[in-house]
Amino acid sequence: MPSFTCRAILFDLDGVLVDSTPVVARHWRLWAEENGLDPDKLMQVAHGVRTIEVVRALLPHVDAEAEVKKIEMREAADTDGVHVMPGAASLLAGIPQGRWCVVTSGTRYLATSRLNAAGLPIPPALVSADDVTQGKPHPEPYLRGAQLLGFDPANCVVIEDAPAGIRAAHAGGMKAIALTSTFGPEELSEADAIIPGLRDLCLSVISSQGDLQLSIEDGGHPDGTSG
Repeated sequence: MPSFTCRAILFDLDGVLVDSTPVVARHWRLWAEENGLDPDKLMQVAHGVRTIEVVRALLPHVDAEAEVKKIEMREAADTDGVHVMPGAASLLAGIPQGRWCVVTSGTRYLATSRLNAAGLPIPPALVSADDVTQGKPHPEPYLRGAQLLGFDPANCVVIEDAPAGIRAAHAGGMKAIALTSTFGPEELSEADAIIPGLRDLCLSVISSQGDLQLSIEDGGHPDGTSG
């Protein structure tokens, strides 16, 4: 049973702790249609990176900050289809205080709206698009998360669902466990382990210093297949 020892766990939000796929798709497609873009092509590049970077790449002539505000205000107001990911609540409840962080490519307003909609706690340590100058796959967001928690990045494990996030974790010197909630195993192959969902993880506190161990249970394997 593969396992990872760490001092802290850094979670991506959408597709990891919160299932917001219907909302994200709905509003990105709306925005694409409003701006004469191919919705399917847009969806291929939008997940896991900051909204402002998507807007700048696709519509470099517009006021990117104004577009981001419009998109994310719409998303935050729409909670239809936002649900907690299976296993998220119980996993978070088992982590000692101050040992986990949310690192999201969305704004802080959007992140807190989704956590509230899913009935999950808002952690004291939360890194959003507002808090960094460079988004995933740059390591800055995850390095910022480790800094907020007060742990060496090498002692942190990241849980992600997108290739950009896996690359960000590795660039910051962290191990990455990937969920196949958004992408298939072949697209997540850079991760250190790939699992179907959070329910395939077993958390243990293994020392008096609070060392954590994340073990992959029988439902998941390092290659992302199910048992």
